[in-house]
Amino acid sequence: MSTLRTNALEGVDAKNSITIVAGAGNITTTNMQEGLCKAWCDWNQTSTQTIRDSFNISGITDGGTGKTTLTINNDMANDDWAGVLYQNGYGSDGFDNDYAGGLKEKTTTSVLMTGYASSLIDAFTCDLIVMGDLA
Repeated sequence: MSTLRTNALEGVDAKNSITIVAGAGNITTTNMQEGLCKAWCDWNQTSTQTIRDSFNISGITDGGTGKTTLTINNDMANDDWAGVLYQNGYGSDGFDNDYAGGLKEKTTTSVLMTGYASSLIDAFTCDLIVMGDLA
C-alpha cells in the first residue's frame, strides 16, 4: 500500500472540489469545504453534563433541565448551518425513544439544544452533528 502525505489538496477545476474514484470506475466529486462535518458532539445531559467525545466543540453549558448550550470552537460562517440532533434515555427496554429535541438559538459560535418527552427532560445520550461553512 502507498502512503500519500501532504499538507494541502486543491482541485484542478474548482479549488474546493476533489474527484474521488470509489472502485469499479465509480466517480464522485466531493466539495471539501461543504461536504464535511464541521463539528460533532456526544454527551450525557443528565446529572453533571459530560462530553463523552467531540470534534470542534470547546464546551457545554447546562442551562437547566433539558437545556444545553454547546460552544463551537472554530466559528461557522453564518447561523444558517444545518444541524442534526439525536437524543435518547433509558427505559425498561434499555432505550426510551419518546424523546424529541430541538436546536434553538443557532449562532456562528454556539447552539442551544432542548430535550422534551412530555416536558423538558435531560437525556442520557445526546448527539449533535453540524454541517455548513466555517468562517
